[in-house]
Amino acid sequence: MKRFAFMAAIASLIPPVALPAASPPSSAALTSKQRLIILSDIEADPDDTQSFVRLFLYANQIDLEGLVATTSVHMKHAIHPDSIRRIIDAYGKVQPNLNLHEPGYPAAARLQALVREGQPTYGMEAVGDGRDSTGSRMIVQAIEKDDPRPLWISIWGGANSLAQALYTLRATRSAQDVTRLTSRLRVYTISDQDDSGAWIRRNFPALFYVVSPGGYGAGTWTGIHSRIEGADNATIGNDWLRDNIQQGHGPLGAAYPDVSYGMEGDTPAYLSLIPTGLSDPDHPNWGGWGGRYELYTPAVEATDPDGFTGGVPIEQETRPIWTNATDAVAPLTRNAIGRAVVPADRSIKDFRATLWRWRTDFQNDFAARMAWSTKAYKDANHPPKVHLAHAERLTVKAGQRLVLSGLGTMDPDGDSLSYYWFHYPEVSGWASAIPSGIAPNSVTVDFTAPMVKARREAHFILSVTDKGMPPVTRYRRVIVTIEP
Repeated sequence: MKRFAFMAAIASLIPPVALPAASPPSSAALTSKQRLIILSDIEADPDDTQSFVRLFLYANQIDLEGLVATTSVHMKHAIHPDSIRRIIDAYGKVQPNLNLHEPGYPAAARLQALVREGQPTYGMEAVGDGRDSTGSRMIVQAIEKDDPRPLWISIWGGANSLAQALYTLRATRSAQDVTRLTSRLRVYTISDQDDSGAWIRRNFPALFYVVSPGGYGAGTWTGIHSRIEGADNATIGNDWLRDNIQQGHGPLGAAYPDVSYGMEGDTPAYLSLIPTGLSDPDHPNWGGWGGRYELYTPAVEATDPDGFTGGVPIEQETRPIWTNATDAVAPLTRNAIGRAVVPADRSIKDFRATLWRWRTDFQNDFAARMAWSTKAYKDANHPPKVHLAHAERLTVKAGQRLVLSGLGTMDPDGDSLSYYWFHYPEVSGWASAIPSGIAPNSVTVDFTAPMVKARREAHFILSVTDKGMPPVTRYRRVIVTIEP
């Protein structure tokens, strides 16, 4: 009874929320987009095409500034910009319908104008005096653009177009200007698919760089398609892709090719830029749909040095980079009777877990947005709007009771909502799990701050999933400072 009285008291503080009409949000709701340039060795593997199909479904939520066709160790002397253009053509056929669901989807002509070419040459052979390409020049222009936002370079193949841009900057600008301009760069590369990535990290030691160097077996990005024992693997299956993406979902879905090696190995390079309320791209150690990474210098023996790289040499890193972190995750299981969801008995500890822990959520989100390409607003599912009944940052004393609440959260389609609160122990300064005093799938929960001898931080995540089809999830993060 005390629990019910406590929750009723909290509820009384929150005004009732009226359900909105079934209509898309205003453009004011989509703010502060991340700037992004893609470097892709498209046609080396079908997964680049898969990743572009998904990317364009979020083209209203990310500020795309360049789409560059490049080489890689898997395709050393060819580039295929026309393959990017074909996907944009398919996107253009569904873009008007996508705008019925959320505003801001760019016209296909605008995306076509972003397509550029890197040098059709492998790795560092394409870097040096007189080696500029339309792709490298676009990167230089974007770096020099008068825009205070960071510029993300998402590298799905070889990195030599970025290497050439940096080479040109260093040759034509003062050292102070190079430092200032590159301080706004954020690089996420899917392993090292040519020999220019290591060169970049050696020559620009202050550059913000996210990578799992070495063999692909050490890649956090493999969590997007790895079959994990004890986890939900249904949403990476070929039948799921056929039913939810490829077939009966319009020309963009039909452009999504079958899996040949691994599904969408390049997609993690931009997943954390999607504004879901979970991640802060400038804090890779906080975790998000694209995985979680920590800043350190990995030993070469920890990077799967004998694993597959396509022949790219593996070097000892010379400075700290954002690279593999490890999470221990107990997958949630659903009950037919009683508490709706509970953690599984077994926790899985793995660097890939930092990514696949969100996999069901981002796959369902992908499926929901693909449905937008053909369905009317009233017939599709849209993300819930997560609201906190308090600030995103709180301060408590050690041993103090902490109340967290998502009251005021609503769903634009009027769907029923499921809630789940959890402490993320691998993030920040308190590694021991802080359990909830109330069932964690309640909208309002409480935690007891642990006893500390020095100020610590703890991160708590609220995950809200609607009961539409497919279900869609959004989040809010609460950062709690615990004082002694």
